[in-house]
Amino acid sequence: MPIWLTKLAPILILLTVVAIVFLRLPKIEGLGHSKAFLRRRVHNWLPMGLTYAFLYMGRYNIKVSQHAFGDLQFAGAPMMTNQGFATIFFFGTLTYGCSFLINGPLTDRIGGRKAILIGGSGSAVANGVMAFCSWSALHDGAGAALIRSNLIAILAATYAVNMYFQSFGAVAIVKVNAPWFHVRERGVFGAIFGVLISLGIYFAFDWNYLILNTFTEALPIDAITLKDGGSTISQIHLVFSVPCALLVLFTTIVFFRVKNTPGEAGFADFDTADASSGDDGPQLGAIAVFKMMAKNPVIVTIACIEFCSGFLRQAIMQWFRSFAKQTDAALHLQSSFVYDNWGMLLCCAGIMGGVLAGTISDHLFQSRRGPVAAILYAGMVIGSVVLSFVYAGPAVGWLVLFMSLCVIGVHGMLSGTASMDFGGKKNVGVAVGIIDGFVYAGTAVMAITYGWLLPDDSDKVAAADPANWQWWPMAMIPMAVIGLLLAIRVWNAKPKPKAA
Repeated sequence: MPIWLTKLAPILILLTVVAIVFLRLPKIEGLGHSKAFLRRRVHNWLPMGLTYAFLYMGRYNIKVSQHAFGDLQFAGAPMMTNQGFATIFFFGTLTYGCSFLINGPLTDRIGGRKAILIGGSGSAVANGVMAFCSWSALHDGAGAALIRSNLIAILAATYAVNMYFQSFGAVAIVKVNAPWFHVRERGVFGAIFGVLISLGIYFAFDWNYLILNTFTEALPIDAITLKDGGSTISQIHLVFSVPCALLVLFTTIVFFRVKNTPGEAGFADFDTADASSGDDGPQLGAIAVFKMMAKNPVIVTIACIEFCSGFLRQAIMQWFRSFAKQTDAALHLQSSFVYDNWGMLLCCAGIMGGVLAGTISDHLFQSRRGPVAAILYAGMVIGSVVLSFVYAGPAVGWLVLFMSLCVIGVHGMLSGTASMDFGGKKNVGVAVGIIDGFVYAGTAVMAITYGWLLPDDSDKVAAADPANWQWWPMAMIPMAVIGLLLAIRVWNAKPKPKAA
């Protein structure tokens, strides 16, 4: 059996089980959806969702490239260190977070379909540029000397452009799906959103690592050497060019298949019972909508919760493999099952977290999102405290997977679902912009925090000592506690439709 199919099989089995569970759940009565409508809705969100997943593949490929570039030396120094990656990721995530100030209101104006087309196309071009820079640096292509000497700065700038276009993804998918899902069934959409995020993480890590490990070549030029003295390197440019090609393909499918509303697809539009219900007035200007959202204590609290989620999610996803690789001589984690199957296991954890959160929100807590967030954040608090004591032991991999289950469940429930509920389908672009902007503000803080706290891997001795990584788990504890306290504050929050 091909290795890619071996890695994909557990995810396909899990998705099959999830589909069976969803089909067996009690039906939400009174919504009046026909079977034809339900089929068309799947045909609408599935291409959008897969495009969103491949945006993830073209977003976190920069982390995969770090490990490949980090094994190479130019002018006697690693081509990318922990601090170099942290710099690239900081500017990218800062751009992503700030872009919502523009792209949230813009998406409310132009619609989610156009937004995902802009985002997917722009990200494809940015990934194509990073592919060219990677190839040129290692093959003496155009501008090779300049690229090699300024690799971090060039990738930071290009990645920031990529992340501007990436920021259309979440806004677009939530904007399109808001008119297609009633409040009472949006917990299920939150689960779908979590599944899509999880598939994107799987594509980003396992597929990109598979590409690196499969496509290798002899060292193409003498100016580049391997730290271990070898003569074979990965074709790093492929981790950028493959997502570029996939984004081109799926944005083309979106162009021909996706519709913004049921009405555009030939079905009757319906009252979704969210915060826009009964609001038949004109679309407010961007500043007016921002002011309205900023005065909504629930939106502000959710945004602050998601700031914590952004810090915690990326603290786990971006640094576990670096920790395992650099401390392998002491801990032997690089040969562990979790390390070898990181993307697949993150995907499975995220799917289970999203399904758990969405199901209990709609069927146990009457479509309230706060209780689910509080329960999962309690898991994050426990996990981060325990991790501070056992991070140097064999349980670390499974523990961070449990924490990923919790935080991806929260993220899908709040960014993917609560933003629709409390922003309403009319202003959901701005609501998602505020909330997801805070997610990536938290991610930017994470990047600069760990760039400062974690050991510089150009010093192999310091980076190989697990004691120098103690701040990795300890920095998560205050964020988890703050997130839990904020989630408790919105325990009973539900959207209030406007009077007709």
